[in-house]
Amino acid sequence: MATIYDVARRAEVSPATVSRVANGHANVDPALAERVRDAMRELHYRPNAVARNLRRSRTTLWAVIISDIGNPFFTSLVRGVEDVAQRAGYSVVLCNSDEDPTKEGQYVDAALAEQMAGVIISPAGMANHLNRLVDARVPVVAIDRQQSGAHVDTVLVDNEQGAYLATTHLIESGYQRIACVSGPPGVFTATRRLRGYRRALEEHGRPYEEELVRHGDFREEGGYRAMASLLGPRPRPDALFAANNLMTVGAVECLVDSRIAVPDEMGVVGFDDVPWAHLVRPSLTTVAQPTYELGCEAAGLLTKRIADPERPPTTVTLETKLQIRDSSLRTRQA
Repeated sequence: MATIYDVARRAEVSPATVSRVANGHANVDPALAERVRDAMRELHYRPNAVARNLRRSRTTLWAVIISDIGNPFFTSLVRGVEDVAQRAGYSVVLCNSDEDPTKEGQYVDAALAEQMAGVIISPAGMANHLNRLVDARVPVVAIDRQQSGAHVDTVLVDNEQGAYLATTHLIESGYQRIACVSGPPGVFTATRRLRGYRRALEEHGRPYEEELVRHGDFREEGGYRAMASLLGPRPRPDALFAANNLMTVGAVECLVDSRIAVPDEMGVVGFDDVPWAHLVRPSLTTVAQPTYELGCEAAGLLTKRIADPERPPTTVTLETKLQIRDSSLRTRQA
């Protein structure tokens, strides 16, 4: 079995450098670190996890706590986290909170009990869970949502601007009564996207009408129910901005069941791209998020936090992009 000294000889570095790479320290020249990792792979070297954890008082595991494992948004995000984690010498444990603060708290308990090296979390709305990690000096990064009352590294997208672009596009496409299916009240992403929708209406001289807004649960069923309730009152809306991908799917399903033609009778724009958005007919206009990059940024911030626990918290905001397809381009006046 290969030892740390065998790896050092193969990589032509000191054993101390091998140790720093194996323990995930960031203060190693990237070229040297890659050489060490190559030597580890070639020699099938596996660090002694038990001894290392005794020295460090922590494992080499990261907990990634997300709100919905069934949402494709998180699939790509977690891949970005894992790719960076692996290069830094860490493994990822995936936890699904189901937007349930109690379940989220149980995973935070587990991260503390198992002495996880760090936590990346999409908060379900409880600042105290983040603060418990901070108080225990566990490196933590919030992703997708900014949590009031918690001073931690955070990675976001510009939710308000993405919603603003989506709603503005529907206005410029000639739609008059634009509805919004927002997310749960009080959830950071839902609040910011609703704000962008409202800003676009007001800047284009359109009234903000409460009867055109519904709050869903970020799930497909919630999108279906919200869309169905919007079809009842008259005059009904002629366009929809849905605040996440799964609710968009539910809303479109409702329109199909109701025999309402998209885009001529109802224009549709969703927030979050989906892999098949360009394959359905009509193809679906979406606000695309850089999901893989979100994960990479979060993992990068976590490695920096592990290397320098005292550094001030950083917030990174990434841009969204409107992917215009057929579902929002009216071909005739309804």
